[in-house]
Amino acid sequence: MPGSWMHHEFPFLDADRHAVTSNATNQYNCTAWAAGDVLNNWWPDEMDIGFWPARAPREETINAFIQAYETLGYKLCADGLLQEGQEKIAIFGSGVEGSETPTHVARQLASGEWTSKLGPHEDISHKGVDDVRGPLYGKVICFLSRPRPVAQNP
Repeated sequence: MPGSWMHHEFPFLDADRHAVTSNATNQYNCTAWAAGDVLNNWWPDEMDIGFWPARAPREETINAFIQAYETLGYKLCADGLLQEGQEKIAIFGSGVEGSETPTHVARQLASGEWTSKLGPHEDISHKGVDDVRGPLYGKVICFLSRPRPVAQNP
């Protein structure tokens, strides 16, 4: 099923490499989706509109994003390879190398595929983390990991 985004925004997101997993919504964004939060928009805006962890600097820097996810138990790691018992996220950015601006966050699923919330569009699963790279999100700047949360029984 095709999504509502424009192909030129995600030129590497081929139809055979992704699946739409939700309807489009503005309820939450990619930063929240990667954190497992579907009730808020996470963003370190200066006007204090979006949710942002209190212990992380409210600034649009890769370091601030790292610190925000550290409040959830994530730590920097070397790569996005599937590692048993670990949940990984990838922080994307664009701009001058070494001072990139954060643009997107994707989360690795237990299968090794990735999941992303594409702006105001749908959530998707995608086979590789780089499937969403391109002019809109730039490239992966860093990976973080934490022990994979254990599923709770209702």
